Amino acid sequence: MFHLLVSVIATPPSDKDMMASTSVFDEITFWHWLIAGVILMMFEMFVPGVVFMWLGIAALITGVVSWLSPDLALEWQLIIFAALSVVSVVVGRLYLKQRPLKTDHPTLNRRGEQYVGRHFTLDEPIEGGFGKIKVDDSTWKVSGDDLPVGTKVEVIAAEGVVLKVKARD
Repeated sequence: MFHLLVSVIATPPSDKDMMASTSVFDEITFWHWLIAGVILMMFEMFVPGVVFMWLGIAALITGVVSWLSPDLALEWQLIIFAALSVVSVVVGRLYLKQRPLKTDHPTLNRRGEQYVGRHFTLDEPIEGGFGKIKVDDSTWKVSGDDLPVGTKVEVIAAEGVVLKVKARD
């Protein structure tokens, strides 16, 4: 038994055996691209940024192209996928830039902008253009004309983490 095992291991494969073996990449067909496209589009539900959707579309189109041309080499399929990925991301970004998504909470992730139009009292004087106000449970840096402590102010804009204010009449 041991001699049989050693002879099987020690015998190099013949040319016929080498020709019969195929790589996983040799067996990629159109439905692999279609499945990859669906999986990439499913990733889009879990990852923010609207990127995987465009890659999924590129994979689906590559699947259709490889279905129409079954003898297309894997290298060409990869080139088609790469080119379509770049084109779909660029076109998708341009489309979303021209037609931004409408939302009923436009300032949801822009906390400073939520305070525009609200009125507060200065906790620290505005000196040299900067001071502080208390907003709910936090303190915000404010900028505007120099004003004393206790002045009623209105937030007119948000510039990053600094709120621009003006004195309220």
